[in-house]
Amino acid sequence: MKFLDEAKIYVKSGDGGAGCVGFRREKYVEFGGPDGGNGGRGGDIVFESVANLNTLIDFRYHQHIKAGRGQDGMGKNRSGAKGESAIVRVPVGTQILDESKETLLADLTETSQRVVVLHGGDGGFGNTHFKSSTNQAPRRADRGQPGEESWLWLRLKLIADVGLVGIPNAGKSTFLAAVSRAHPKIADYPFTTIHPNLGVVRRDMEEFVLADIPGLIEGASDGAGLGIRFLGHVERCRVLVHLVDGVDDDVATTYRIIRREVEAYDAGLAEKPEIVAVNKCDALTPDVIAEKRAAVSKAAGCDVLAISGLAGTGVDGLLNKLFRIVAACRAEDEESERAYSP
Repeated sequence: MKFLDEAKIYVKSGDGGAGCVGFRREKYVEFGGPDGGNGGRGGDIVFESVANLNTLIDFRYHQHIKAGRGQDGMGKNRSGAKGESAIVRVPVGTQILDESKETLLADLTETSQRVVVLHGGDGGFGNTHFKSSTNQAPRRADRGQPGEESWLWLRLKLIADVGLVGIPNAGKSTFLAAVSRAHPKIADYPFTTIHPNLGVVRRDMEEFVLADIPGLIEGASDGAGLGIRFLGHVERCRVLVHLVDGVDDDVATTYRIIRREVEAYDAGLAEKPEIVAVNKCDALTPDVIAEKRAAVSKAAGCDVLAISGLAGTGVDGLLNKLFRIVAACRAEDEESERAYSP
């Protein structure tokens, strides 16, 4: 399935049904009076997040979505039926923005979360509504109100606990494949990964979701390479794993370049906890590994791990650290929810 994380769609809620002008006419009923019913309300545009979707590709082929029109009112004081609402199913993590992309209308971050974006038009009143002591045979009925319509942007930001960042060909996809059951494309050339990949890392009764995004290069914030568009998929992550290519000649400079691009993206990414690891250590000697770790540690200002996603060296230690951080973050979130719950 092709990955698509942004789509523009047109949505229109249903028009309200018209009211009815009717009069009761029965045998032996001398003064029947008005009995026109009200029109039904138009259907709403409802967005629902579902767990079994991870792309917006469906909206490339289905860009116009309309809800049902309310039924007209009928005689015998029968109101029209409400129009059928249009349920738009989107992946968890989808943001709904207005046409200008400046106003966030909704952010669906939980499974089965629903939000009504456009309301259907009200149905018109039938002539029974206008009956009074001075107007006992009204012949007035209102038309239904038109529904709302709008162009909207859908933007998908994947929900993951841990995000992988680094230069192209740093071994991120290899690491993802080694620690989860994901099968990302792996090759020996840059930009093998052209869209984000997700994998679930499990250990005993614990698990977390790991996201791999396309590699960053210098100038990505200005549009170089694939740009920083895919950094949005690690915005919601609790911790970042920065993989540095160990066979690079100047690992410290490489780290600083990617760090600058992350800081240029903003959105709080630079403040997230970061674990730095020198990858591909299976191709290096112990002395070179120590030299590379020292250089990156000086640039990052923190301890640096040495791993090999291909050989599995140091992977368990990195995963242990990630499980501890994710568990602490989840506990903190639960405590915050309890504190704010009524």
